[in-house]
Amino acid sequence: MLRSMYSGVSGMRGFQTKLDVIGNNIANVNTVGFKAGRVMFKDILSQTVAGVTAPVEGETGGVNAKQVGLGVTISAIDTLHSPGSAMTTNEPTDLRIDGDGFFALMANADQEQPYLSRAGNFRLDAARQLVNGDGLLVMSADGEPIVLDEEVTAFSIAQDGQIIAVNIDGTSEPTGIAIGLVRVTNPGGLEKIGGNLYRATPNAIEGGEVEIVGANDLEAGTGAIVAGQLEMSNVDLTSEFTEMIVAQRGFQANSRIITTSDEVLQEVVNLKR
Repeated sequence: MLRSMYSGVSGMRGFQTKLDVIGNNIANVNTVGFKAGRVMFKDILSQTVAGVTAPVEGETGGVNAKQVGLGVTISAIDTLHSPGSAMTTNEPTDLRIDGDGFFALMANADQEQPYLSRAGNFRLDAARQLVNGDGLLVMSADGEPIVLDEEVTAFSIAQDGQIIAVNIDGTSEPTGIAIGLVRVTNPGGLEKIGGNLYRATPNAIEGGEVEIVGANDLEAGTGAIVAGQLEMSNVDLTSEFTEMIVAQRGFQANSRIITTSDEVLQEVVNLKR
């Protein structure tokens, strides 16, 4: 079979994967805290038809190698952790991270490693625990679940994550509880597990051990917490639709390579008539 046919097949597979990623990005255009993906390609090992010859000064010249490429493959599917736009909700438990860092969430207090998330749509449950929409516990800077006393009827959250109780007479006092954040060295190395959650990996954090610190910490490099706002998806529809057109045309062009290769093979078969 012709090498061009298999090159066309590899190109169609690659652009199909690109369309899959674009479709997921567009589907999550309104998902809180969602980070868009991006597909990167690389060429497959080329077949060398003739090698390189070195030049000899005054006698012969050098000859370049003759190589035929064998197609394309996926080199990486990156997650773009650029900040999303802010949506104001005025809900005191809706939080946005202005800068680097992730919220730490746990299914229960016995969980070894917390999940990470940029989605800050939290609420208080019946036990006055701060949880996300799926009931995961929001962890404090001390690594403990956040639970408010019954005496705290109203509160506000400062930029450093401190939860400040507001009394009936209008005075305020700190509760001693602060929302914790996790600084990730390589956010692209996090593993998506669904539900707006990430799992830490050794390529995201050295050793894979998650350390919960405070917000708006210059030493730790964590961003400030903004209450009453949510970070929306960072998907750019203009870019996604443009990339969709590129992927569609690339898929069509590679399918035409297969069609042309088939016509050439048909001519070869017809030689024996």
